[in-house]
Amino acid sequence: MSVKDWLSALVVVFVWGINFVIIKVGLHGVPPMLLGGLRFTLVAFPAVLFIPRPQIPWSRLVAYGATISLGQFVFLFSALYVGMPAGLASLVLQAQAFFTVLLAAVIFSEPVRWHNLLGMIVAAVGLALIGLGGVAGSVSVFGFVLTLLAALSWAGGNLVIKGIGQVNPLSLVVWGALVPPIPFFVLSLCLEGPARISASLANPGLSSVLAIFYLAYVATCMGYGLWGKLLAHHPVRQIAPLTLLVPVIGVISAAVALGEHLAPMQWLGGAVVMLGLLVNVFGPRLRGMAV
Repeated sequence: MSVKDWLSALVVVFVWGINFVIIKVGLHGVPPMLLGGLRFTLVAFPAVLFIPRPQIPWSRLVAYGATISLGQFVFLFSALYVGMPAGLASLVLQAQAFFTVLLAAVIFSEPVRWHNLLGMIVAAVGLALIGLGGVAGSVSVFGFVLTLLAALSWAGGNLVIKGIGQVNPLSLVVWGALVPPIPFFVLSLCLEGPARISASLANPGLSSVLAIFYLAYVATCMGYGLWGKLLAHHPVRQIAPLTLLVPVIGVISAAVALGEHLAPMQWLGGAVVMLGLLVNVFGPRLRGMAV
């Protein structure tokens, strides 16, 4: 890759890495369902007026928006709201890689390779350690489960994308963002109530406003736009592993910005999960080196 493309990749990884801290900041003044509705409203409008709709069936567009945008962030925002640490969430969310492999095996009959299976076993041990650490420490077990459900939703969205094929990624993100706002606002009305919605909109706080704009335009529009261009010009095997840096930045930024401190068992679990991810991504290459 050129220096420009490497810089673009690092910008995206950094933007997505600190995204979890930004969500935490946004939740200080705006409840999770309302935050999600506002985020995707800004992603969709006014961009849908200028960006052509991807030439795919509406059913697939709705499926994409319902999994990647709605399902993932209903669970992730809720997890962070009930106490899941931002850094740990950035790590646990990477379980989507293993859920994707399992769902693809069930739905598309794709074979599960030895390194996929070994990586899943190793990562499952790591997630169990994180969960046990949560029981003994400050991590919300409910938040941990919600984060896993967010990862499962992301994995479902990955399969939708696989079925869609080649499209403009920014167009898909923008038009897919038409799906989440109404469900988010309905959930907000039911779970958070009119009084809280009114209070949040009347006085959200500058940090929450900036967080919403960051989530909509930087993390979503800019992040996915740059990432899509990289995937269009370079092999997936060269680009995809860079996402392993996202939880690293997530954990570091949460420690620096939010003062998060994880228990030793949670650190150990996180390291084991990362080992599982590395085996899943680089397994064949590692085996070749060993031979």
